[in-house]
Amino acid sequence: MSSVQFPSPILHLPLADIPIGGLHAYVAQGDHFQIVFMSFEQDTPVPAHSHAEQWEIVLEGMVDVTIDHETVRYRKGDRMHIAANVVHSAFVHAGYSAVIFFDQPDRYRVK
Repeated sequence: MSSVQFPSPILHLPLADIPIGGLHAYVAQGDHFQIVFMSFEQDTPVPAHSHAEQWEIVLEGMVDVTIDHETVRYRKGDRMHIAANVVHSAFVHAGYSAVIFFDQPDRYRVK
């Protein structure tokens, strides 16, 4: 499990409805965006997909993100930007935690 322990106010946010084992995701919802606090307990492949613009800060662990057949590894402290509608995939390593801004209010449903 990730060594990041989100503080109580984040743990009281609604949970995101994302059917991935070992994932904990809390949603801060705005009229025009979502901010999602995620942590992964196990290695998780994420298939190719696209969505609105994404900006992410890695809190712990690492993730390998592939865009246009180029894979970049992001680690603690790194920031990542994925432009709107860009197809990407990822391999999330166990222990990964991040704060992710989506320029889309309905990226994830809440439970």
